[in-house]
Amino acid sequence: MSTDPRQGAQQDWQHWHEQRTAAVSSSYGPLSLTGTYWLSDYPEGRIPAVPGRWHDSGDEVVLTADAEDAVTVDGKPLIGSVRLTADHAPIHESRAESAGRRLVVLRREGLWAVRDFDPESQARRAFRGIEATPYDERWVVPGTFRPYERSRGVRVENADGKERGLGLAGELSFELHGVEHTLQVAVEDDGTLWAVFADLTSGRDSYRFRFLRPPAPAEDGTVTVDFNRALLPPCAFADHFICPFPPPGNTLDTAVAAGERRLVEG
Repeated sequence: MSTDPRQGAQQDWQHWHEQRTAAVSSSYGPLSLTGTYWLSDYPEGRIPAVPGRWHDSGDEVVLTADAEDAVTVDGKPLIGSVRLTADHAPIHESRAESAGRRLVVLRREGLWAVRDFDPESQARRAFRGIEATPYDERWVVPGTFRPYERSRGVRVENADGKERGLGLAGELSFELHGVEHTLQVAVEDDGTLWAVFADLTSGRDSYRFRFLRPPAPAEDGTVTVDFNRALLPPCAFADHFICPFPPPGNTLDTAVAAGERRLVEG
């Protein structure tokens, strides 16, 4: 008995959607982020909402704690000081913890910050799901990736109101409704693509911008572009993420009525 490819694609999308919902609502998913604290804003080292004392030491962060702070590092109680670098492991494997909260060290453009991930966050308790448009094969289109001769960097506003650099490696072209469109994209370490884009639904029928993560292109640059898997950015789940806004040219003049749209909250 042959399997209908369209049915298989729809089932794959449904599985992806369910996994995505489980990931964002997990104990240390984006809904659990309760704060991003830049150490430059706390020169004395005391962050009111975070235990311990945190100091910028150039290429490292120095965390000092006593018994009352109840901080552990690498699973052991911290009494004294320890030097930390930026966390790159999954949140639940971050080095510093306190009473179930993960204290994640972050560095952006030479500045250090501490992120507080709390499984008991209000956003996680209120979460009821991700509103997403049902799978539609018409939103799966062929595309072509054309790398730049040299990577480019642009300054874009971030969700926290500050401007930061965004690296771009090339352009992704594709056709929607008979019209050619182009997005500037980055290339991830594994070769997959990443675009920050907006469209005519943004801020109305969907969040103000979204992410798109096409697979690694073939050698000739061809790649499948599937807007059914357009993603809400982390800052849609918690205000404390610093997501970049779409770079110039990445606002499509058409409505992308596909993919994740907004959060469902109780």
